[in-house]
Amino acid sequence: MKLNTDILAKASAQARGLAIDAVHKCSSGHLGLPLGSAEIGAVLYGAALVHNPEQPKWLNRDRFILSAGHGSMFLYTWLHLSGYDLPLGELENFRQLHSKTPGHPEFGETPGVEATTGPLGQGIGNAVGYAVSAKMAAARFNTPEHIIFDQHVIALAGDGCMQEGVAMEAIAFAAHNALDNLILIYDANEVTLDAMAEKSQSENAAARFKAIGWDVQTLADGHDLAAILKAVNKAKKTKTGRPQLIIAKTTIAKGIPEVQGTSKGHGEGGAKFADAARAGLGLPADQHFYVSDDVRAYFAEHKKRLVRACKKWEKTYAAWRAANPDKAALLDSRDVPVPTAGLLEKIPSFPADAKLATRAAGKDVLQPLAAALPLLVSGSADLYGSTLNYIAAAPDFDKNSHAGRNIRYGIREHAMAAISNGIAYDGIFRASCATFLVFADYARPSIRLAALAKLPVTYIFTHDSIGVGEDGPTHQPVETVSGLRVIPNLDVIRPADPEETAGAFAAALTRNDGPTLLALTRQAVPLLSEIPVATRREGVLKGGYIALQETAPLTHILLAAGSELQHALAAARLLGPGARVVSLPCFERFNRQTPEYRESVLPAACRKRVAIEAGVTGLWWQYVGLDGKVVGIDRFGISAPGGTVMKELGMTSSTILAAAQSL
Repeated sequence: MKLNTDILAKASAQARGLAIDAVHKCSSGHLGLPLGSAEIGAVLYGAALVHNPEQPKWLNRDRFILSAGHGSMFLYTWLHLSGYDLPLGELENFRQLHSKTPGHPEFGETPGVEATTGPLGQGIGNAVGYAVSAKMAAARFNTPEHIIFDQHVIALAGDGCMQEGVAMEAIAFAAHNALDNLILIYDANEVTLDAMAEKSQSENAAARFKAIGWDVQTLADGHDLAAILKAVNKAKKTKTGRPQLIIAKTTIAKGIPEVQGTSKGHGEGGAKFADAARAGLGLPADQHFYVSDDVRAYFAEHKKRLVRACKKWEKTYAAWRAANPDKAALLDSRDVPVPTAGLLEKIPSFPADAKLATRAAGKDVLQPLAAALPLLVSGSADLYGSTLNYIAAAPDFDKNSHAGRNIRYGIREHAMAAISNGIAYDGIFRASCATFLVFADYARPSIRLAALAKLPVTYIFTHDSIGVGEDGPTHQPVETVSGLRVIPNLDVIRPADPEETAGAFAAALTRNDGPTLLALTRQAVPLLSEIPVATRREGVLKGGYIALQETAPLTHILLAAGSELQHALAAARLLGPGARVVSLPCFERFNRQTPEYRESVLPAACRKRVAIEAGVTGLWWQYVGLDGKVVGIDRFGISAPGGTVMKELGMTSSTILAAAQSL
């Protein structure tokens, strides 16, 4: 199809008008990118992207991610013109309550939005994750007779995205793993929010990307429709094993002469010149949110072409399913909820006299679960030997084998988490990843977005407390568990022993409405065999349970999580028959239980309560009340053997016993 530059130029002008009108109406938003990249949007949505607005989740669609999510009106405009379920009224309600056009794109809120973006650089990491998923899917499901996965992943990013560390981590990972299905368009307008980009950057982007291992094209005029299409088509056709970068030199806020090409064009500053800008773009003065009939007709006809291409693929897909029923069943399994009880049955019980770290128990638990969940993938930030989350029966994912299930992220915790989000967004594979718990802060922005977007990512984070020992306070995460617990919709599970660890993995890998973080010990802990196996495993699923039932009228409740549960149990035996012990491995799951269940575990009538955990104390007061006490660590740790540090900082049964007796 010959590129209709006349109509796409007109569409670009009208897209600029839609963005100006939306931002002007609500007096909020960012005009720079929607105006500066309008021609890029026209080429992508008017010619280059393979997608189907009638089926936003078509398996073989090209994925488009707007990494520079502040320019959300760019995406909303082109989704609207393309024929997605995004009426003009939603553009008119930009940034308003309950609209489908929130300030930054949100996954699940707007058809056609592939990722929740806005924090700069995240979308690049997400796009790399999508590209990983696509390569995995092609390797696992394509056959010589039927190619059902051959899509491309295209991300649009600006100078701000490129400056973020998470982006450069992901960019290096993409090159190393030969993700040549990834196309990154760099909206190089040389402007950041505060000033011209020269104030904060001076690198040669093309040389940098080539050195990392990318193919690079540079467009001197990022508004040249034909040049943009030629570059995108070349990037799609190139199979060098290298990801593709298109540097498009654009003018920020193009169409508003008063601010274009300056930092003032980044935000809503240009909206006050709306009337003059609209006139300059050739838009009618008396009709806002204007789209001409010929532009609508062009996109309606283009949508028909896209639908036909999708239907053609569906015939190939049907033939593939008929010829490969086992592969089809595996692909279908991604949408089939897995019962937690069924997974728990796959995990053998641990010997009653076992004593091992919960990270080591996690290794044993992961193997049968990986066999039961063949779409589960497991990555680590250069720490498989410590996090012990390697799927033993599977090869590595790398440039030589995209069918592998173990992803070596290198020392790139933030990119690891952002890439895991991209894999989860794609919805084919189940993503999990691992590092030391203290490095959760390197991954935290991506973890937060996973919780916001309700992505079922599992984080297997080990070395969970001062029990780390000799590595000292830099590696002892005293505040980290509580810091993660306050992220809404993130389940943080800190199991006490191997059987609770089994329950924790099953809980994480069957949760579909958000992420779960498993905080596992470096040091060995005893198997708490006085508690029945089923009680421990199923108790984790509820977040909290009675680990030791009193045998006399209830006098005290001792609460604990993780490796400190053993100390609460020991103290209760000395405290007397009226003492109850409650294990609380996951605050979030426990708080979601019915009031009746929570009351049965923590009856309000018993106010003599003591909690113990090797970390900061603040969050425990919700369970002990003002009459109770919390034995914790509101300071940084010490470099010494783990057991010595635990004793020095009061993580013992005698400490919790004394606290209980003092009530």
